[in-house]
Amino acid sequence: MQGLSHTEPVIINKALLNELYDISAFDPEHLPNEIKMIEKMSSQHPDIIQIACFDTSFHTTMPHVAKMLSIPRRYFALGIQKYGFHGLSYSYIMDELKRTEGHSGSKGKIIIAHLGKGASMVAVKDGKSVDTSMGFTPASGLPMGTRTGDIDPGIALYLMKTEDLLPHEFNDLINHQSGMLGISETSSDMRDLLDLEKTDIRAAQAVELFCYQARKWIGSFAAVLGGLDRLIFTGGIGENSPEIRERICRDLQFLGVKIDNSKNKTNDGIISEITAKVAVHVMKTDEQIMIAKLVCKVLDHTTNKKP
Repeated sequence: MQGLSHTEPVIINKALLNELYDISAFDPEHLPNEIKMIEKMSSQHPDIIQIACFDTSFHTTMPHVAKMLSIPRRYFALGIQKYGFHGLSYSYIMDELKRTEGHSGSKGKIIIAHLGKGASMVAVKDGKSVDTSMGFTPASGLPMGTRTGDIDPGIALYLMKTEDLLPHEFNDLINHQSGMLGISETSSDMRDLLDLEKTDIRAAQAVELFCYQARKWIGSFAAVLGGLDRLIFTGGIGENSPEIRERICRDLQFLGVKIDNSKNKTNDGIISEITAKVAVHVMKTDEQIMIAKLVCKVLDHTTNKKP
């Protein structure tokens, strides 16, 4: 099972399409529809080159111990391991650091928090992913707009027994009915929850859980990295919500994180205090631009190889 282990974008051919078929059950929320689009394009425009960019590529540098899941070893051979996602976003952020600060911009111990309706974090050491919050599927890690994040796997068995849930119904529950929507019972949108939290305890608890879990992941990744030099907020919530950034960082002073409230409120590029040990950034991500860059790189390479 190599489809999620590609380190670079590749031209789509029959062999790759077969790989994607083989692993489509790994990500039933995305891969089946993506395969359909590839096939539709191939049937209507067979001469157009199609290129696959893998959201997991950024995390292929993770050490073996970070990829392992504590299930029987035989399943690892079947491709069941931690892969991580949001890699295109993280690649873009790291490229931007290099562009604005030079090669030294990607050095050191960095945590990037991609916070939106889909949310994850990555621990980056000297430019390479060493751990990330999403795992085998994008449903794991942080609680998200409608996804659970990490939950006790025993819940699956319990609900299947007590509520007669079928596998596809459980999949719908953890991907589309849970997270902020499930807890608040009103909305998956953080803006709505912040507006409602003063009058609706359910909304307040959803916001509190999101920030609490984010702090836990930052703390655990700081331990993995052996310290922290930069904390970068990106994604829809990370880029645009001073309230959430402030609440996440409020109890992280023991790591050297100190927010300048005035800079935070205006979404400045750097929102940490000048004297703070950890530089806290707000950076806009652009996965589409990253895909375009990767595609151009493959096409340039393909063109240059021609006689």
